[in-house]
Amino acid sequence: MSERNSLLAKLEQLQDTSGFRGQHWEGTFEDYLEIVRQDPRVARTAFQRLYDMIVSYGSNEYTRYRETLIHYNFFEDPFENGKDAIFGLDKPLMELVRMFQSAARRYGTERRVLLLHGPVGTAKSTIVRLLKKGTEAYSRTEAGRLYTFYWMPDDADKGGSGERMDCPMHEDPLHLIPPEFRPAIQSEINAGHPEAERIEIEGDLCPACRFIFNRLLQKAGGNWMDVVHQVRVRRLLLSEKDRIGIGTFQPKDEKNQDSTELTGDINYRKIAEYGSDSDPRAFNFDGELNIANRGLVEFIEILKLDVAFLYDLLTASQEHKIKPKKFAHTDIDEVIIGHTNEAEYRRLLNNEYMEALRDRTIKIDIPYVTRFGDEVKIYERDFNARRVVGKHIAPHTLEIAALWAVLSRLEEPKHAGLTLLQKLKLYDGRSLPGFTEDSVMELQAEAKQEGMIGISPRYIQDKLSNALVSDQSRTCVNPFLLMRELENGLRHHSLITSEDQRKRFRELLAVARAEYDEIVKNEVQRAITADEAAIKRLSANYIDNIKAYTQKQKVRNPYTGQDEPPDERLMRSIEEKIEIPESRKDDFRREIMNYIGALAIDGKTFSWDSNDRLRRALELKLFEDQKDSIKLTSLVSNVIDSETQEKIEVVKSRLIKNMGYCDVCATDVLNYVASIFARGDTARK
Repeated sequence: MSERNSLLAKLEQLQDTSGFRGQHWEGTFEDYLEIVRQDPRVARTAFQRLYDMIVSYGSNEYTRYRETLIHYNFFEDPFENGKDAIFGLDKPLMELVRMFQSAARRYGTERRVLLLHGPVGTAKSTIVRLLKKGTEAYSRTEAGRLYTFYWMPDDADKGGSGERMDCPMHEDPLHLIPPEFRPAIQSEINAGHPEAERIEIEGDLCPACRFIFNRLLQKAGGNWMDVVHQVRVRRLLLSEKDRIGIGTFQPKDEKNQDSTELTGDINYRKIAEYGSDSDPRAFNFDGELNIANRGLVEFIEILKLDVAFLYDLLTASQEHKIKPKKFAHTDIDEVIIGHTNEAEYRRLLNNEYMEALRDRTIKIDIPYVTRFGDEVKIYERDFNARRVVGKHIAPHTLEIAALWAVLSRLEEPKHAGLTLLQKLKLYDGRSLPGFTEDSVMELQAEAKQEGMIGISPRYIQDKLSNALVSDQSRTCVNPFLLMRELENGLRHHSLITSEDQRKRFRELLAVARAEYDEIVKNEVQRAITADEAAIKRLSANYIDNIKAYTQKQKVRNPYTGQDEPPDERLMRSIEEKIEIPESRKDDFRREIMNYIGALAIDGKTFSWDSNDRLRRALELKLFEDQKDSIKLTSLVSNVIDSETQEKIEVVKSRLIKNMGYCDVCATDVLNYVASIFARGDTARK
C-alpha cells in the first residue's frame, strides 16, 4: 500500500497545475486586444508560426564543397529524444525551411501546395510528422501561443443554462473586427514593433460564427461592442489527436470517399432542430481543411487524390478559402503539405487534368542519403544497445549495411580509374590523391539520379530485424549474418524491376564484403600492434627522415650524435606498405610535409594518425615487424602452443576492450582474419 501511495505522490509531484492554468487561459476580447498590442506575434499566420517554430530550436552553419549549408536542430527531433531524427538531408531541409521563410514573409509561396517528392523510405512522412509534433509543442509555449474564442449563451447574463458555441474553425478573435475598423486597429497594434513582428488582419468569420455575429448585431441594434461582450477568448492548444489545428488526409477507395471529408458535411440530425440544411448550426465544420485551420494539414500520397478533390485543394492553396456545401467560400489559414513517390509524380506530369495542380505546387526532392556516415546514423538510431536488449551487434555490422545501401544509390563514376567505393569515400569527406573539392562537385553534377535510386533504409532495417531474431544469431549478430539476409531478400524484393538490377545489387554486396575484409584485417592488425608508444616512435622517425629528405638535409643520429643521410630503407619500408612506387615517393613525402604545414597554419598538431594513408602505412609496418611473434594463422589449425594462445588472448582482449567486440564476435573475427592470412600464405607458396 505504501509503495502505491509513493507512486501516486510521485505523480502528484510531476504535475504542473500552474502551467495548465496558463495554457487554458480565458479572458475578454478586450483582454486579448491588450495581449496582441504587447505581442503581435500571437496573431501570426500559420506559415509564420511554423517558420518561427523551426528556427527557435537553433541552427548551425557549415561549408561543404564550397557551399554554405545550414543544419536546423529542430530536425534532430527534440521532442522524443531523436526518435524521428533526420540525418544527411540538410540541403533539402534547408530548401524546405527557405520556402517556409518566403511564405512567412508573404512572397507568394504561402499560396502553394508543398510537395515532398522522393523514392520510398526517404523520410518524407517523418519530416511531416516532425512538423506536426513541433507545431503541437510550440502552441504550448509562451513564444508559440495563439488564441481563439467561443460565444457565450444569449442568456448567460441572466443566469441561463444555454450551451456555449466554440468557433468550429478555431479562428483568430481579430476576425471579429469589421473590415472598416481594421486599418486603424492594425496600425495601433503594430506601432513600436519591429517589422518582423507586425501583423495583418486577414480573413472573415466562418459561416457559423458569422451567423451568430449577425444575429447578435441585429439584436444589439448595430452596437458592435455589445456583440463582443458575448465573446470569450481562450488559449488554443493545437493537437493532432484532438483534431485541433492539425489534420491528416489519406486517399481511400473512390466509392467510400468524397470532398466532404475535406470541407465538412451537413448534420442531418440537427436539420429538424434548426429547420434548414443551410443553417450553419446544422453543419459539421469538421473536414480536414476545416480542423487544420491555424496549423497544418498533411496529404498522404497526395497525387493519388481523385480529380474531384483537386478543386478544393487548389482553392485552399491559392485563395486560402474552402467551399463547404451550402455555404460561401470560407477563409482558412494553414500550411498544406503533401508527399508522394516517384511513380505517382511521373503520373502527375503525364496527366493533363493535373496541370492546374502542377502550377500551384512547389516540389522539394527528398532523396536517399548519399553520405555513408549519415546512413550509419539512421541504423544506429534504431538498433543500439538501449533498444536491442539481449543481443550484441558486432562492430561494423551496421556500417557494412549502410555501405551497401549507399553504394546502390550512386551512379558509376565516369572518371577513369575511380571506383564506386572510392566515390563513396570521397562523398563521405575522405581524401584521395588527385581529387579536390572541385572534383567531388563535378562528380555530383554529372550524376543526376543519385539519391533517387537504390536500396531503401526500410529494406536494411527489415533484414536487420530478421537477423536479430534468427536462430543462428544466438547472442551476437555479425556482418556475415546480415549480408546473408540482405542477399537472400533480393530474390523477393518487390521494388527490383529487372534481373540486371538484382545482379548489380549482388555485385555491390560483394564490394561491401571485400571492404569488410579489409576493415577487420586492419583492426586485428591494430590489436596486434596496439603499442602506441612504438607506433609514435616509428612515426616520429619517419617524419624526421622525410623532412630531412625534402629539405636536402641530414638527420641527427640519437645514439651516435652524428649527422647522417636520411634512412632511405626505413622510408621505403613504410611507403611500400601502401603501394607507393619508387617513382612517386618524392610526391608522397612532399604531400605529407605539406599536410603537416597546413595543420600548423590552422593551429592543429600533427599526430601519427592524422593522415589516413600514413596511419595505414605505419600500422602495416609495425604489424609486419611484430606478426611473427603471434602466429595468427595457427588458429586455423588444431595445434596452438600455450605461448601463442596467451598472445592471441591478449589480442582478443584488446578487440573486446578497445573496439567494441564481445567474446563471441571477437573469436569469430580472429578466426576469419586468420583464414584470410592463411589463404594469403598458401597463395604465396
